[in-house]
Order: sequence, then structure tokens, then C-alpha cells
Amino acid sequence: MNTVVQARQLGKRYGRRRWALRDCTVDIPAGHVVGLVGPNGAGKTTLLKLAAGRLEPTSGAITVLGGPPADTPGQLARVGFVAQDAPVYTQLTVAEHLRLGARLNPRWDAGLASERAARFGLTPAHRAGRLSGGQRAQLALTLGLAKRPELLILDEPVASLDPLARREFMQGLMEATAEHAFSVVLSSHLVSDLERVCDFLVVLVDSRVLVAGEVETLLATHHRLTGPRRDPGRLPAGQQVICASHTDRQSTYVVRTDAPIHDPAWTVTPLGLEDLVLAYLDRRPAGDPRTPLAVRP
Repeated sequence: MNTVVQARQLGKRYGRRRWALRDCTVDIPAGHVVGLVGPNGAGKTTLLKLAAGRLEPTSGAITVLGGPPADTPGQLARVGFVAQDAPVYTQLTVAEHLRLGARLNPRWDAGLASERAARFGLTPAHRAGRLSGGQRAQLALTLGLAKRPELLILDEPVASLDPLARREFMQGLMEATAEHAFSVVLSSHLVSDLERVCDFLVVLVDSRVLVAGEVETLLATHHRLTGPRRDPGRLPAGQQVICASHTDRQSTYVVRTDAPIHDPAWTVTPLGLEDLVLAYLDRRPAGDPRTPLAVRP
């Protein structure tokens, strides 16, 4: 598998004690739109900033597109990065942003930048601080796309946008990836947005990758089982329990398995992407009697 980001025991510490990311190992494949999800504090933003060369690791190693992040101007030009809250210079006009992008990026696509600015109503003379939140997000995405990166990293780019602006942003991202065929890593708490654009999923919890794989394969191999109360030890060996809940008479499991499930005692239902993500975020020991947030019959 060709990778765009490869991390091994990667860690970032602030000060003497606070680790924002620790012992993280992950392979992010090329040629995909990768959704990176996890709870607050999981290390997603730190991982993406390390990949973009915005931070230096405290421990471990990370390579991006086969080399150290931001190691040379050429390497830096291969990666686009859009941070949270669509960072732009509020006192600069749209035209000044595009001229700055052209000066800083050797592969700058002026035609793409101008076309996107016109399509999303980014009037050249308007200062960025006067744009709507959705327009600022589109300006930030335009700057990332027009540098023609091989890898585009997006950290919660639509978290503060209204639903219409989120939809327009995601639609623009889908169109750009289809036309220009670059790799994308996108972090978001909004799984419904990831569902529209991502074909590969990485779930990160406490710096640890709990699951990673192509979305189609993950959905095909994860199932919800509902039936008479049953101890997890009685499940077939090939069924990995992701999370479970029990009442006095009923058990509900989310399991991962490659084999067909033929047990007539179980009602088997497929999972959506949000169900799958929530199951991993709410993993508990299979015998935990609490009602889990992730398993909703």
C-alpha cells in the first residue's frame, strides 16, 4: 500500500508533562479521501499539524509523501493545509490572498483560483474579514487547492459553518478531488459530512488507531446482533466484539467478522458509518452492563 502519511510511535509533548499525542502509529493510504475521526483530545489536530510540518515531533517518526514534513520548499509545496476556523488574513482582500498564494507556491494554478473565486462570490476587492463564514472557508479551500498539492490536509474545516455552507464546501471538495486526483485527509466531528466524501476511515482514540480501512469494506464486515441474552464467550471465535449492551433478557452486540452470520437466534442489521464510528468511540468490555451510547437498536 502506498502511503501519504506514515507515523511510527509518534508523540508531541507540550512542556514537561502534557502529551497531546503519544505513541501513535498509523498508515494513511494514497489515492483516498480519508476521514479522521475521534473524540476531543484524541490527538487528531496534533497529528495533522505534525503531518503538515507545523509542529516538530517530540518522539517517534513521521513521513509525508515519502519524506520528512516540510523538510524542503519542494516538499512543503506538495502539501496543502487548511486549519480549523478557515484561517485567512482579515485585512487582506481576496485578490491579495490570491497574489500571495501565487508568490508562495511554485505550482500555483491561477486559473483554478480565479474560477473558484468567481463561482463562490469571492469578490476580489472585498477584505476577508467582511466575508461570510462560508465564503472564508471557500477562500481557505481555494488557497489550498490552487497550490496543486499532492496531499490536502483539512482540520475540522466546516465545524463552525451552517448546514448550507457545509454542503457547498463539501461539494466543492468532492468536485476538486474528482477533477485533480489528489489525496485528502479530513478530520471532522460531523460524520454525516464524512459520509458524503470519504472512502477511507481512521478512528483515533487516545492517540491509538482503533480501526482503519476502506469505508465499503468496514461497513460490509461490521454488524449489529440482537437476540436473547448471551455471554460474549459463546460467540464464534471469528466475531470480534466492538461494543455490547445487555438487558435481563436481551443482548446487543456490534461485531466485526468476515464470515457470514447464520445463527437464527440473532437479528442481524447493517451499520451506517455513524453507527460504526460511535461503536468504536464507545467501546466497553463485552460484559459491561451499562447501556452504551454507541449501540442503538
